[in-house]
Amino acid sequence: MRPPCPPPPERSAELRRRFAEEARSERPDLSTLCLLVGAEADGALDETGMDAAQVELDALAGQLPFRPGGPRSWAVALRELLGERYGFRGSAADYQRLESSLLHEVLQRRRGLPILLSVVWMEVARRAGAPVYGVALPGHFVVGFGPTEEQVLADPFDGGRVLTGSDAELLVAGATGAPLQPSMLSPADPLDVVLRILNNVRAWATARPERTDVALWAVELSLLLPSHPARLRFERAQLLVQRGDFVEGAAELEAYADVVAGVDLAAAERVRGQARAARALLN
Repeated sequence: MRPPCPPPPERSAELRRRFAEEARSERPDLSTLCLLVGAEADGALDETGMDAAQVELDALAGQLPFRPGGPRSWAVALRELLGERYGFRGSAADYQRLESSLLHEVLQRRRGLPILLSVVWMEVARRAGAPVYGVALPGHFVVGFGPTEEQVLADPFDGGRVLTGSDAELLVAGATGAPLQPSMLSPADPLDVVLRILNNVRAWATARPERTDVALWAVELSLLLPSHPARLRFERAQLLVQRGDFVEGAAELEAYADVVAGVDLAAAERVRGQARAARALLN
């Protein structure tokens, strides 16, 4: 099954304008940003479809018990609703699908990557008034409920299983080989969540050299976030050259070299050499 295709240029430009505006707002809305990513990935997702996804999140929140109790009670209520009643969870096969990183598809298929399933958990719980937030464990995103001293973690990828302290330690050790650090349990900023989602999209595309189109829009959306790694400009330049846009790719390489020159002159000269090589391909 071929992954979804991006929208036409006019639609893409409008989506990116809205994405940048939302990302720079005082309180960026996570579900809106994720749906804008989905619309950039999938030209079939129109305004009606985006509204329907928000309505679905509202409807799911309306089925939660009213103020079920403390953090653990919230975690159990979300597990029973989303994991058990509606069957939201993930599997190894979900890592092979671009749709697993798109919120509207995850809502429809009830399958996705850990971070997108966590977005569903967070957005449903937030609408119901739960003290919820994302927790970006290395290699595996989960959801947290309650303040630090009462924190309860749940794993939406595993149907919302409530985690013990040793469960979290095993997840981190399995991903990094290192012990769990308290700092790893801090609430994730919504914009960091979006950047991590876009990183997953880029990783999916990198494994498929024929989908440089997906890699390019994922990089370009990442660059619209207020804070992003400077090296993304270099990655964008390389993608442009790969796609045959030698002029813009060379210009981006030169701009990146100017940034790098302040800290590493040798690296900057290597990048300028790549820019010259890209321009030579025009001859």
